[in-house]
Amino acid sequence: MSWITMAILIATAVASVRGLPAMAGYGWASIFLYVLPAIVFMVPVALVAAELASGWKGGVFVWVKEAFGDRIGFSAIWQQWMQNVVWYPAQLAFFASALAYVFNPDLASNGLFTGLVILVVYWLSTFIAFGGVKSFAGVSKWGFLAGTIVPSLGLVLFAILFLTSGGKSELPPASEGQWLPTWTGIASIVLIVSNFLSYAGMEMNAVHVNEMDKPGKQFPKAILLASIVILIVFIFPTLAISVGVSPSSVNLTQGVLQAFDVFFGQLGMPWMTTVMALLIVFGILASVVTWIPGPSKGLLLVGRQGYLPPSLQRTNKNGMQVPIMVVQGVIVTILAILFAVVPSVQSVFWIFSAMAVQLYLIMYMMMFLAAMKLRRTHPDVKRGFRTPAMGLIGWLGFLASLLAFLIGFVEPTGSTMGQLGYTLLLIGGIVVLGIWPFIIYMFRKDSWKVYPDEVHEHSAEEAGATDAAAPTPASTPKTAN
Repeated sequence: MSWITMAILIATAVASVRGLPAMAGYGWASIFLYVLPAIVFMVPVALVAAELASGWKGGVFVWVKEAFGDRIGFSAIWQQWMQNVVWYPAQLAFFASALAYVFNPDLASNGLFTGLVILVVYWLSTFIAFGGVKSFAGVSKWGFLAGTIVPSLGLVLFAILFLTSGGKSELPPASEGQWLPTWTGIASIVLIVSNFLSYAGMEMNAVHVNEMDKPGKQFPKAILLASIVILIVFIFPTLAISVGVSPSSVNLTQGVLQAFDVFFGQLGMPWMTTVMALLIVFGILASVVTWIPGPSKGLLLVGRQGYLPPSLQRTNKNGMQVPIMVVQGVIVTILAILFAVVPSVQSVFWIFSAMAVQLYLIMYMMMFLAAMKLRRTHPDVKRGFRTPAMGLIGWLGFLASLLAFLIGFVEPTGSTMGQLGYTLLLIGGIVVLGIWPFIIYMFRKDSWKVYPDEVHEHSAEEAGATDAAAPTPASTPKTAN
C-alpha cells in the first residue's frame, strides 16, 4: 500500500460535515480550534495506534489487554463500541434535520419528528445490515462522496459565487477578524471538545500499517497528507457557513443547510437546497448502514473468547451478529425517545455528541497509557512502525484527552439545561453505558467460551512474545461521516 493510499483511507474515515456548524460561529477563530486538536490529539492518535497495530493484532482490546489485563481490555473495546451506539442518534438527528429541509424546514426543530426519524431509519438500516456485507458493500464510498465531498465543495463554491454576486458576508474581512476565540469563561471553549470526536477514528486504518512498503518512513508522510486534507475539508466549509449565517443564528443540526439556503436564495435557485439536503441524507444513511455492523463485529469477536454470554455470540446465516445489533438498537431506541420528550432538539443533540466524546476519550486515554507501558514491558516485540519520541507523543495525547474529558463536563455557552443538570446527566449516561463490561466480567463463566478456534496467537514475528492475542476486531468509525 502506498502512503498516498493510506492518507486517503485515513481522510475518508475522519472527514465529515456534521460538526461544521458547531465551529462556524467562531468565524476565523475556528481555524485555531481545528488546528489545535489536530496537533495535540489527531496526530498522536494516528502515530501511537500505528505502532500498536504493527506489533499486536487485535485492535484496542489486545493493545490494552496486553498492558493492563483482560478486564481493562474488555472495558476499552466496550467504550469503543458504546460511543458508536451513542453517536447514532446524534448522526441521525442531523439526518432528520436534512430530511426536514426536503419537506418542511420547521420540522427540523420538532423533537417528535426527529425521534421518529431516528427510530425508523436506524431500524431500517439495521435490517439491511442483517443481510450481510454484500447488502451494503460499496455504499460507504458513494455515501462519502455524495454526503461529504459534494456538500463540502458546494459550501465553498457557492459561498464564493454568493459573494461575487453581491451577497453580504457575515464573516468579517481577515484583517479585521478575530483569530482566537473570545475568553468568557471555560464554558466558552467547551465546543472545542466536540472537535476531538471530529478527529476520532484516526486509529481505524492504523491496522493496515504493515501493508506499507516502508512504514517507518511512509506512515508519517501519510499522516501529514491526511491531516492537511482533513483540515481543508473542515476549515474551508466552516468558513463558508460563517459567510452565510451569523454566529448568533447558526443551528447545530441545520447550520449546513442554513448556509445553502442563503447562498441559493441570493443566486436565484432556492430549489438547490433540497438537492443538497438529499445528498446529505444519502450520505448519512450510507454511513449508518455501513457502520452499524462494524464496531459490533469487534465486540462479537472479543465476546467469543468468553467475554459475552453465548446468547449474544450468535450470528445469522449471513454471519451477522444479530443479537448484539438488536441490543444496540434497543439502546438507540431509548436514546431516540429523549428527542421526543426533551423540548430542545439542539440540547439533546449536544448531550449525545458530548457523551460520545467522553466515552471515546476514556478509550483513547487507555490506549495512550497502554502504548507507553508496552514500550517498557515488551521492548522485544517487533514493530513495523515505532512512534518517534513515544514518551512525548504519548503523554501529549493522554493529557490532551484528559483535559478534553474534564472540560466536557462543563455546560457549553448557549445551553439552557443548567450546569448541575448537564453535568449529572452526562455523568449518569457515562456510568450507565460504561459500567456493563465490569458487571459482565464479574459474572462471566468458562462455558461462555464456545468458539475457542477463533483465538489467534501473536504473529511469529513478535520475538519473545508468548501471550495469546485476540482475533482482529473491526475498527471503529469516525466520527462519523
